[in-house]
Amino acid sequence: MWCYRGGSISAEPRINDRIRVPEVRLVGPSGEQVGIVPLAKALELAQEYDLDLVEVAANARPPVCKLMDYGKFKYESAMKAREARKNQAHTVIKEMKLRPKIDPHDYDTKKGHVVRFLKQGDKVKITIMFRGREQSRPELGYRLLQRLAEDVQDLGFVESNPKQDGRNMIMVLGPHKKKTEAMAEARQAQEARKASAKANPGRSQNPADAEATAEEPAEA
Repeated sequence: MWCYRGGSISAEPRINDRIRVPEVRLVGPSGEQVGIVPLAKALELAQEYDLDLVEVAANARPPVCKLMDYGKFKYESAMKAREARKNQAHTVIKEMKLRPKIDPHDYDTKKGHVVRFLKQGDKVKITIMFRGREQSRPELGYRLLQRLAEDVQDLGFVESNPKQDGRNMIMVLGPHKKKTEAMAEARQAQEARKASAKANPGRSQNPADAEATAEEPAEA
């Protein structure tokens, strides 16, 4: 038994008087099956309901038409497409450069940036830069990359293993969290802070909140 399930409508379907066939398979405003009716009868019903007759399956025999408010349908479709674009997120590849003999303070600083990038749902390209005699000690760079990967394993994974690239050694870390999830969590955290600030207008933002706000990812 044939059944219309509300398939997608082409960008510019034929409507009302633009439909040029002797009969159509008609679907009512609520998705109910009316059956095969002459085109004139379908147009008459559309006028009675104050709706449009829209061809939704032109290649069917006979073509399938539905009674609907086409202007409203186009508006809602445009809004859905806009919302989908708004929520679309693109994974960004950040880059962090380190020296094989980096001091502990600099390492912690660089690691902090990597942590922030991974929390934002971005990939991170780690580049170890060798200079002079350091090029004869690639194991220094390899151990440093392994250490960093282990330090951030709760947030990311090694997507591309360490490999030599000229004077540099490169590794790529991928986030466990998807970009869309990171963005959603950032928005929720921001809304929670706004609600807290509204409930406590005399309370100043603490340094931790300020830092979290600064680290929120921008929407793509």
